Amino acid sequence: MLPPGLGEALLDSWDYFLHLAVILVPLFIGASFLVGLAQEYLPPEKVERKLRGHDEGTGNVAAAGLGAVTPFCSCSTVPVLAGLLQAGAPLGLAFSFLLASPLVNEIAVILLIGLFGIEITIYYVVMTFVAAVIGGIVIGRLGLGEHIKDVRIVEETEQTIATDGGTADCCAGSSDTANQTHSQHVETAAREAWSFFVDTLPYLILGMTLGALIHGVVPVDVLHTVLGSENPLAVPLAALAGAPVYISLSGMLPIAASLSEQGIAIGTVLAFVIGGAGVSIPNLILLNKLFKRRLLLVYAGTVVTIGVVVGVVFNVFIV
Repeated sequence: MLPPGLGEALLDSWDYFLHLAVILVPLFIGASFLVGLAQEYLPPEKVERKLRGHDEGTGNVAAAGLGAVTPFCSCSTVPVLAGLLQAGAPLGLAFSFLLASPLVNEIAVILLIGLFGIEITIYYVVMTFVAAVIGGIVIGRLGLGEHIKDVRIVEETEQTIATDGGTADCCAGSSDTANQTHSQHVETAAREAWSFFVDTLPYLILGMTLGALIHGVVPVDVLHTVLGSENPLAVPLAALAGAPVYISLSGMLPIAASLSEQGIAIGTVLAFVIGGAGVSIPNLILLNKLFKRRLLLVYAGTVVTIGVVVGVVFNVFIV
């Protein structure tokens, strides 16, 4: 026998799970295809070449722009970052790329549009992009270059980071696509999109399951006690809470949608997403191969600060 009310709550969770699946699965397949196209036409090594030699200001804008449109996971972003630093790119420029890469990308944009609408998404993209540019400029002027570890890049079929005598393999390296036709690029993108979708589907299902349980089972008053507007620390708590519960961006957004459905302010929800995407445990582990502890803390603090600022601005001025 189920406790009173639990059966109804689970049915409500199941209905919300189906609601999320109908919205997110088609969007995620489409986003995966766009990710595949971007990967075909803008592989990591091309991004690295484009960013070398840029200076502060316009270079930060270019770095944030390329970080936003390149669909790299952490294991691809970090080798590109290492290559930039080895080539003598300013630390601030590299940070603009690093900050924009997880926060502004095709999957985030498309899923945000499906969950929260185009107006919220536009505000989110503009604010996080500007934050990545400004954050990179500020960090570049702090004189933290000595906190970068000794980095060696090995050019093979794929890039490898070697620091302090250790190595870390990147994701599968990109093949030479210079001689491929557009139709071949599209075919490869479609094949990679399906593979990416299949690989990521368990995380999407997990995120939808957690989101559905939050929607149907977790009492609303409990959520509002911790993350509601009556708690002045709700936005910082959300930004900090994102990191330990991060599973993947595709898994975070269903949870974010459920929190919003339960009446949590959109700024608080977005702070949760930013904190999780930027300060996830896997991301910090990889960055530890490049940054000494102080610079790693500066990065984490910058991401949390961006989450808090975006959250407060949304809650106070936008929604």
